[in-house]
Amino acid sequence: MKDAPLSFSPEVADALKQGRPVVALESTIITHGMPWPQNLEMAQKVEDVIREGGAVPATIAVMGGRIHVGLTTDELTALAQTPPDQAMKLSRADLAVCIANGRTGATTVAATMICAELAGIHVFATGGIGGVHRGAETSFDISADLQELGQTPVTVVAAGAKAILDLPKTWEVLETLGVPVIAFGQDELPAFWSRESGIKAPLRMDDPAEIAGAAKMRARLGLKGGQLVANPIPADAEIARDEIMPVIEQALAEAEAQGIAAKAVTPFLLGRIFELTEGRSLASNIELVLNNARLAAKIAAAF
Repeated sequence: MKDAPLSFSPEVADALKQGRPVVALESTIITHGMPWPQNLEMAQKVEDVIREGGAVPATIAVMGGRIHVGLTTDELTALAQTPPDQAMKLSRADLAVCIANGRTGATTVAATMICAELAGIHVFATGGIGGVHRGAETSFDISADLQELGQTPVTVVAAGAKAILDLPKTWEVLETLGVPVIAFGQDELPAFWSRESGIKAPLRMDDPAEIAGAAKMRARLGLKGGQLVANPIPADAEIARDEIMPVIEQALAEAEAQGIAAKAVTPFLLGRIFELTEGRSLASNIELVLNNARLAAKIAAAF
């Protein structure tokens, strides 16, 4: 770990040195999630929310053969202006290749967890995790995020798994991998844009300090892996389940009809859902990311 090519922003380096709370942030939402300049505005807003919560944001990306833990204003702006086809979308499989080849890469949930652990950061805020795709029984399309949660000790705060996925199978895989799935403040697991999924949460916690305490106990017991905190979207920002599900089903049918598969599926679905909801899905996405950042700052402070 001492040999890991880590570069810390001055703000993050100072926070880690002083033992202040730090929250990791992924970067694919910047490079692949929305266009310039909305992506920069979004990234800055999320970082500001974390600062307002008493923690320090550490947006993570690969640039110039180094893992950057925390980005300066200039670095964040440069990343936001990088075209999607010039930024690798990094998971566990391609993180090392990107660094070794000196390319620019944006971190997914899995890669962000790896880098956060290397940097000594315990908490990570994102929008939604990847999971088991519809039809995975024939395609075997399962996100590396799930395996990462099973082996890397980082607490991930998300609004559940992305609702375009097979949610029951996603939660079953996490159970098999021994990942604590904790619904925050309610008994039902949220489903990204919606507060309800129809699936009872295996665990519920209402206090950020409880969540931090559970992570510390896992470390004391020598248990591998992290925790997933499923934080429901604010009520005034949600798209109710009975409203969003027909839209998702339509987008899925169109993807299948057009032969869209593998890594192209998620961007297509999110783009089509944006169109079908007349932009509401993106507005809700932004609000749930900000909400997750607020909770993550509280959990980080409790560490």
